[in-house]
Amino acid sequence: MDTPDPDVVRRAVAGDPVAVTQVLTQIRPIVVRYSLARLGHVGAGGATAEDVAQEVCLAVLRALPRFSEQGRPFLAFVYGIAARKVADACRAASRDRTESVADVPDTADPTPGPEPQALAADLGARLAGLLAQLPATHREILVLRLAVGMTADEVGTVLGMTGGAVRLAQHRALTRLRALADDTLATVIR
Repeated sequence: MDTPDPDVVRRAVAGDPVAVTQVLTQIRPIVVRYSLARLGHVGAGGATAEDVAQEVCLAVLRALPRFSEQGRPFLAFVYGIAARKVADACRAASRDRTESVADVPDTADPTPGPEPQALAADLGARLAGLLAQLPATHREILVLRLAVGMTADEVGTVLGMTGGAVRLAQHRALTRLRALADDTLATVIR
């Protein structure tokens, strides 16, 4: 890694345009690599590592007159600026919730909004937690019977059981699941 010579940095801080060009030319590849490592090729909100590196170079150019070497290497100064610019790009992306579309749709989006999606995700997580407390065979029976829609005889063939044994195990699994759900609800209410 080609780091700027301290003498060239001192001249750049003093305002020498040739030294400033040398410093920026030397730090740019370092900053691009750093931005790539933090953001990837297309980073937060569509900002590329090149975009962020350009912002870092501009910020270094503006901050150069204020740099002093008192116990701090120049690259530490540059990395500090780069870290803040990467964080700014990530923050900007988290605020921008828009998605680019080619044309504005004529009708409303029929998919559920954020609240129903959040409620469904919460319900799914709670159900997964309850199912995890059941024995593996009972879990498998409930999934195959209720989620997949297989008959008791089909599940019996898959699991090596009779259809009657599958129905009995399903009944026991649902009874245990209700008890677990009641216990969970009682704990939440308290």
